[in-house]
Amino acid sequence: MIRVLIVDDSAIVRRVLVDQLSRYPDIQVVGTAGDPYEARDKIVELEPQVLTLDLEMPKMDGLSFLERLMKYHPLPVVVVSSLTPRNSTHAVQSLALGAMDVVCKPGSTRIAAETTQELAGAIRTAARATVGNGVSRPAPGSVAAPPPPQGEFRRDQPPRVLAIGASTGGVRAIEEVLAGLPGDTPGVLIVQHMPQHFTRAFAERLNRLYPMEVREAREGDVVRPGTVLIAPGGRHLVLTRDRGHTFSAQLTDSPPVQYQRPSVDVLFHSVARTAGKDAVGVLLTGMGADGAEGLRAMRDSGAHTVAEAEQSCVVFGMPKEAIELGAAREVLPLRQIAPAILRALRRPMGQDA
Repeated sequence: MIRVLIVDDSAIVRRVLVDQLSRYPDIQVVGTAGDPYEARDKIVELEPQVLTLDLEMPKMDGLSFLERLMKYHPLPVVVVSSLTPRNSTHAVQSLALGAMDVVCKPGSTRIAAETTQELAGAIRTAARATVGNGVSRPAPGSVAAPPPPQGEFRRDQPPRVLAIGASTGGVRAIEEVLAGLPGDTPGVLIVQHMPQHFTRAFAERLNRLYPMEVREAREGDVVRPGTVLIAPGGRHLVLTRDRGHTFSAQLTDSPPVQYQRPSVDVLFHSVARTAGKDAVGVLLTGMGADGAEGLRAMRDSGAHTVAEAEQSCVVFGMPKEAIELGAAREVLPLRQIAPAILRALRRPMGQDA
């Protein structure tokens, strides 16, 4: 039984969530709170395993509360946020602060059964997460160490590609990896499982933080050094190559793979087919198996492949599946992944460690 505390300033929303979540036999709502100060007391009193958190509340906003909670009393948190452009930015910031997931709620107090089902799934995932793993991770927006200097890569070297996949806990993990890469890193493609309207806010956040140009991928974008392309929520990201050997991005609306769109497997398989030994693949923290088979395909095609080690994963699901398939040439804690990427990208093509 998963013990859940609901934190929302709306009494109606609290009542609806209690009623609907109570229908799941493995979830027990042990209490509710209308503001962060009440939530603080209820956490001590009721010892919940998972917290659901609204971001817009009186007395203290949800982001400030989440930051303090993760610093002084780490607890798995699922953000329940209204779907607005402003809240998209705040929701991505909450993931960077350590929230496990974001579930979108309607602007009204009517909460559909689909929303509750999604929330229940997020609560189950959060209950399995290890909050506090990856303790070496920098605070959001900071850099643990100065990134390597510009000029790490020769402009005349053949094009290469770095493909990264992640899910639960991936926002902070991706931030740490990018923090360790120079501004002229070969083109980067990223699939992060995230609600459809949040990927643009995620890309904008990364673009502000790091020296590379980061944006949501667009159809036909050239994959060039110093550029990071994020798969848009709800669309698969595929790597293609033209007759001039230029890498570019293609977006598709084909069915979900491993229950995901965008899917890490779709990206990795396309990188294996298109770039082969000219690529590096990295699979980070996340629930499920998405990316495991694709990483294996990348390794079989000659690419260098890395999976995040259990000791730093928030959820050791996707990397574990990849490791069991023999897909990873290296299994490393998060702090060692950026240096490993740089070593692999500097090697002559086709040469591995």
